[in-house]
Amino acid sequence: MASAARRLAVLTGGRRIDLTMVIAWTIGALVLVLVLVGSYQTLVAGRYTAGQWFDFIVFGLAQGGIYALIALGYTMVYGVLRMINFAHGEVFMSGAFSAFFLADALARRGFLESRPIISLLALLAFAALVSMTIAVILERIAYRPLRGAPRLVPLITAVGASFFLQYTFRGLFGSGVRVYPTVPLLEGTILGIQIKLIVVFLGALATLGILWAFLTFTRTGLAIRAVAEDMEAAALMGVDVNRAISSTFAVGGAMAGVAGVLYALVFAQVQFFMGFLPGIKAFTSAVLGGIGNLPGAALGGLVLGLVESVGPSLFLDGLGIPAAHQLKDAIAFTILVLILIFRPTGILGERLGSRV
Repeated sequence: MASAARRLAVLTGGRRIDLTMVIAWTIGALVLVLVLVGSYQTLVAGRYTAGQWFDFIVFGLAQGGIYALIALGYTMVYGVLRMINFAHGEVFMSGAFSAFFLADALARRGFLESRPIISLLALLAFAALVSMTIAVILERIAYRPLRGAPRLVPLITAVGASFFLQYTFRGLFGSGVRVYPTVPLLEGTILGIQIKLIVVFLGALATLGILWAFLTFTRTGLAIRAVAEDMEAAALMGVDVNRAISSTFAVGGAMAGVAGVLYALVFAQVQFFMGFLPGIKAFTSAVLGGIGNLPGAALGGLVLGLVESVGPSLFLDGLGIPAAHQLKDAIAFTILVLILIFRPTGILGERLGSRV
């Protein structure tokens, strides 16, 4: 036994073998092989036309833009407070759900048809305001008193806040699905692409651009970045830390509200539980890109949206898995597990703050 151990030590360069990592790498390699085999089988069989692949990509980009907006809320809060706000999915839900009532009122008065652009801007602004207000209230009441507590305490509080918001909306508005009114201007296609998908993707990009400008050129944005870089140093330099943190929640909440309306334009329905899956997927996007890194969160959202849209047809169909598109949620969770195992810092893996 001793001689066998010595030979093993020679083969491994004297390093201790971690059985857990061996198993993890084996599983990762197996997943990669299955993806490659499934993709090869699908492409060789020619199961989908070029037009269908294009549709998958366009839908994935629109969906990824929504994930990116939600993910930025997660990553901004983590960059400033080093906590995961698991109630952020419900902040997203609250904006979409609240905007439904305004959309319904506008539809009944014919404004969605006669003034579609103004109506859409009103919906986005209203949803952003509602989500921003709820996010700031959460920070002030639920998280600020726990700022010095062990990290597990605010995490549990965030989960509790998530359930509180879910069942508050359920109690107020019921558990049924509400169908979002359609915007006639967004129906139809341009060059074979659904107009609403173009609007959603461009709207997400525009919101990301506004966020970048806000964080780069405004005093509040610079304060948020300074607090993310070093909270104590920022306080010594005269930055109002509490205000910067509240602003972080406000900005993240506003983006979640915008994402809620864009989501409703694509899927045309809302209900009290709608924030759970998009919230988890947005968290996956943030981890994939690098939690605490803004470009990483945006990149992770787009990548996840594309993989979710293209993946079932590309490699699950090729493996002969029935009803492959029903397993798209499993793809997101598989990516989350693999990223946490092999690269927990994500693709970019830097902090939110930069030298200011």
